[in-house]
Amino acid sequence: MADIKSGQPVVDGAAAGNYPGAFRITPETYTTIDSLIKTTKDHVLPDLVETYGDQGITGFLKLTGAINSGGTSDQFDWWEVGRRHSTLAYSGVSISGGDTSATIATAAVKNGVQVSDVVMDKDSGRRFIVQAGGTEEDGGTANVILVRLDGDDLEASDLGSSGELIKLGNMFAQGTNQPIAYDDIGVRKYSNSYMIVKGRYEVNGSQATNIGWVNVGGGEYRWFMKGEQEARAKFEDQREMMLLFGEKHDSSNGLALADDIAGSEGYFSAIEERGIVVQNANTNPMDSFAEFDDLIMELDRQGAPSEYAMYLNRKQDLAIDDMLASGIATGVSAGLPGQFGAFQNDADMAVKLGFKSFTRGGYTFHKHDWKLLNDPTLLADSDFIGVGVPMAQVADAKTGEKAPALEMNFKQTNGYSREMEHWMVGSILGASNATKDNVEFHYRSECNLITRAANRHMLIKG
Repeated sequence: MADIKSGQPVVDGAAAGNYPGAFRITPETYTTIDSLIKTTKDHVLPDLVETYGDQGITGFLKLTGAINSGGTSDQFDWWEVGRRHSTLAYSGVSISGGDTSATIATAAVKNGVQVSDVVMDKDSGRRFIVQAGGTEEDGGTANVILVRLDGDDLEASDLGSSGELIKLGNMFAQGTNQPIAYDDIGVRKYSNSYMIVKGRYEVNGSQATNIGWVNVGGGEYRWFMKGEQEARAKFEDQREMMLLFGEKHDSSNGLALADDIAGSEGYFSAIEERGIVVQNANTNPMDSFAEFDDLIMELDRQGAPSEYAMYLNRKQDLAIDDMLASGIATGVSAGLPGQFGAFQNDADMAVKLGFKSFTRGGYTFHKHDWKLLNDPTLLADSDFIGVGVPMAQVADAKTGEKAPALEMNFKQTNGYSREMEHWMVGSILGASNATKDNVEFHYRSECNLITRAANRHMLIKG
């Protein structure tokens, strides 16, 4: 038998035992080129999975018809006409002269009436004439003396300990002088400052060249591209949320913000300050015709337009569906036909935009779910349930020009706009104005939101 060197395979098992280092050939000793270099590619799905779907919330303001307008000042001013007529709240009534007259010292009444004005108590309906006091020609005021217009003595039910007086008009004797100037119709000037919102994303040069298994969009496999897309989308969402929830900062209490930031009034703040706030004491959404009827009566008081877009969380959206379904089943909602005036009376157009519409008491409500109120990382489970946006234009009290109820303004002049600025700083990807081995993506917007006639807008809270 030939000499067998150590490590040389032998076929005969008995012979293998006679030679040190010899080994037996068995099936498990075989291998393949595939197992050595793993030529089979891992099965990695190239599509990036959006686990929570489209998380963007931007678009509410544009969907409501808010237009973009350029501004060239640090704030935006507009004028609104107040109520033509007003009520005067009073308290602390004293009766004198054997129940012949009543004296009111409340400042609102003293500043709001003059001799010979006729007023009516809102609760009792009793009419009175101002015998003395009130606004005087020299600008001073005195306690108001009221007597009954019919000449009878006052009764206990004529005036409460507090209440409201309605100004009906006046009644003068022959040969008397004209009254002092008519009441101011209450044109009010409103202002809202611009706010500057900023964002930034950064990637170093090495990471910018790495690719991955997953297509982050448009056939692009570089992860930093997805990061930049998300940073921009997040910035746009945050800008919209600031337009919705921004507040003016009152520094009169001495608590000034850094860099003397004035703040800016957002949509929710405007409604909370001047609008209709519907709040259910039972923390339930509006789910009955009685609740909608109360709302409709308030809309009547505010001179509201006939069409509203309602943006709601899912719970309120479903509650209205259940209310309408219940009404149809019982015949209660016989007056709830679908109207689509805001969509050129085209039901298909409304459906395409995701709206469902119904009419009640002469008002048409187009409802739509609002992602902002359903996202658990934003306003889901908060007190905010929905808003109602009037779908009509309003006239500026000073210029007379028609404008939408909501208007987004951005600083701009001579072709330079600060609506959505985006620039890169770094030494890679064409950004050659810095020495760092990176690139920084910067975002900036200087904007504000104007809510005209906020008294017509509604906020639903739980």
